[in-house]
Amino acid sequence: MIRFILIVLFLGVFFISSLPIFPVILLVGLFDRRLRDRMSYAIVSWAFGFIVRIAGTKVDIIGFDNVPKDEAVLYVGNHRSMFDIAINYSVLPPLMGFVSKKEMKKFPILSWWMVLVNCLFLDRENIKEGMKTIIAGTEKLKNGISIFIFPEGTRSKKESEMLEFKEGSLKMAEKAGSYIIPVAITNTSACFEDHFPKIKKQHVIIEYGKPIDLSAMDKEERKHAGAYTRNIIQGMVNRNRELI
Repeated sequence: MIRFILIVLFLGVFFISSLPIFPVILLVGLFDRRLRDRMSYAIVSWAFGFIVRIAGTKVDIIGFDNVPKDEAVLYVGNHRSMFDIAINYSVLPPLMGFVSKKEMKKFPILSWWMVLVNCLFLDRENIKEGMKTIIAGTEKLKNGISIFIFPEGTRSKKESEMLEFKEGSLKMAEKAGSYIIPVAITNTSACFEDHFPKIKKQHVIIEYGKPIDLSAMDKEERKHAGAYTRNIIQGMVNRNRELI
């Protein structure tokens, strides 16, 4: 419980102390939007990295050389824990935003930071609003901002039984002409969700697979790009589970 309490205390201090920072960042954004985004990303990346250290999580990264440093990509990963977001934000290069459920908008300060780091809010119940999110994500990719999405739509109960990927979630990569980076996240639920509310020291493996070029697929293959990507991620997860 000590780690849980420390993280809650840190988040409380972070949110309160960050309030005076918002006007400064917004002022910077009036003159240089890119600088605003980079400042915000640096702060959030540091905060998540600190949380990962408090949790005592050992993170091994495989295939980081598959992550392009000079172009935006669509990261597609399996989803097991809140630590999925914390760890990836702490290691991936800027700029990058996550696709999150629309309910996150209800949380002040947190949702403000999410907007500043280019997160998108998805309404899973409204097809029209969902299309708007895909369009917004496409524009961000075209403007050099990577997007990270969990196509399962929610956290899966078992790493060995990933949920089906929603095919439409990969459309933004196709429309923007961006590569897809499959991301296999292994053992993050053991950090927290498996024994809520305790946070335990764990060994986590994050593997970034080789880029997938949708333009190299024929029309029929692109229709099932979600299933294709899911199979790649499941294979990486199965292999990495043996290393835990």
